[in-house]
Amino acid sequence: MADWLLPTVFAVFIWWFSTGVVILLDGLPHRTFRWSLVISSLLAVGALGGLAHTASQTSVAGAYCAFTCALLLWGWHELSFLTGWITGPRKWGHTEGCSRWRQALQAVQVILWHELWLLLSLSLLAALTWKQANPIGLWTFAVLWCMRASAKLNLFLGVRNLGLEFLPSHLTYLQHYFRKAPMNLLMPFSITASTGMVVWLVMGAMAAESGSAAAIGRLLVATMLAMGVLEHWMLVLPISPSALWRWALRHRRQAGSPLDGGPIGATHAATATAPQELGTSGSTLRIQRDEKLLHARSA
Repeated sequence: MADWLLPTVFAVFIWWFSTGVVILLDGLPHRTFRWSLVISSLLAVGALGGLAHTASQTSVAGAYCAFTCALLLWGWHELSFLTGWITGPRKWGHTEGCSRWRQALQAVQVILWHELWLLLSLSLLAALTWKQANPIGLWTFAVLWCMRASAKLNLFLGVRNLGLEFLPSHLTYLQHYFRKAPMNLLMPFSITASTGMVVWLVMGAMAAESGSAAAIGRLLVATMLAMGVLEHWMLVLPISPSALWRWALRHRRQAGSPLDGGPIGATHAATATAPQELGTSGSTLRIQRDEKLLHARSA
């Protein structure tokens, strides 16, 4: 029992705690971002070294180390994105009145550099662990990437809980690419496919020798994938996911409020356009206001 309980509890705790740390750090004043990114970058470099070192190891310690190093590297990507350091070439909402396909293209532009860095890291991990005995680090990072990509797609297509409380103030423009809806067609497939993968990994752990590195590694990855499934359920169930990380959110300044339905950018069109578009629309509104005032005085 301990051979199953320990890796499961370890993976659940590190998922919960590391997520809270990232939420806490990107909610601090901007002057702290530099030090957060420096420390996180050093940890990421160390994590890459740890992944290279454990790639050929078949011990239980090697499995735990590779799993933890993959999470440290993932944490660097999350923090660099949420602090606004590595995002994409577009840093504002979608163009007012554009089609959903155009919105999708602009949404990709918002996160493009971040996604390219993720793919680069995934390729680097694949090269480090190619034909090696310990692929746990690669599997962990791949699971995190797949589940996060699925969550982003589901947020764009429409979910019940948008999680706007997790957005730092400097990234509030991201909310214009979210859609509030009870469900979308992709969500059942995302949950079913990932749940099936969890079952496959658990079956692999059961088939391996009890307490071996192969069994422990599969349990670690399966638990992390199960947490990703839980996150997907929290997007559509009538519950507040922020309750899990209230300790990390208590110093977060609340800016804005979630909308009741439809694509957020359609309701907040004024803030979903590029800066130059705002300037033009602002000038037009001022001219119209002056004309109305002039007509009122003439009357």
